[in-house]
Amino acid sequence: MPVEIVDFSVAPSAIDGLVIVTPKQVSDERGTIRELFRRSAFRAAGVDLDTFDQINVTETRRGAVRGMHAEQMTKLVTVASGEAFGAYADLRPGSATRGAVVTVELRPGVQVLVPSGVANGFQALTDGCQYLYCFDTEWQPGMAGQACSPLGAGIEWPIAIDPDDPLQLSTKDRTAPLLADVVSEDS
Repeated sequence: MPVEIVDFSVAPSAIDGLVIVTPKQVSDERGTIRELFRRSAFRAAGVDLDTFDQINVTETRRGAVRGMHAEQMTKLVTVASGEAFGAYADLRPGSATRGAVVTVELRPGVQVLVPSGVANGFQALTDGCQYLYCFDTEWQPGMAGQACSPLGAGIEWPIAIDPDDPLQLSTKDRTAPLLADVVSEDS
């Protein structure tokens, strides 16, 4: 197999500031190397992402949903292993795209840059899905931000969600306010 190179690229989405990222990838007969983050590539694409203060990885069972959380931090998210269905909702007061929802099929080699105040959530499509979060601010209990329920947000989750199944949806996420209620707060 000859060496195959996929260059770094970014694509805008329907949410202002939410960017779909394809990192540089080099593949050969041994496998693939993916750049998780290269500051100069982001800057050249017009995205100023300076540093990360915390990086987390979750391992999630197939069908489980995590989120929709919009803390006051910028996140770069991707899947290190497996596949996930990412969902993002703009909860920022005054944003031209407030209330907009974007979904992205995530697999290794697809990243999403989530601006501060945009809710991030996902559903694991494979057992043991490893979802990686890079935060520009350390997460703290009670930090500023909002959340909305992954239910009733107009998101067509690929795997049906049983809201009463704690293996699929946490109480915190199930009881979060509906997206429509969050975005109507400032109207």
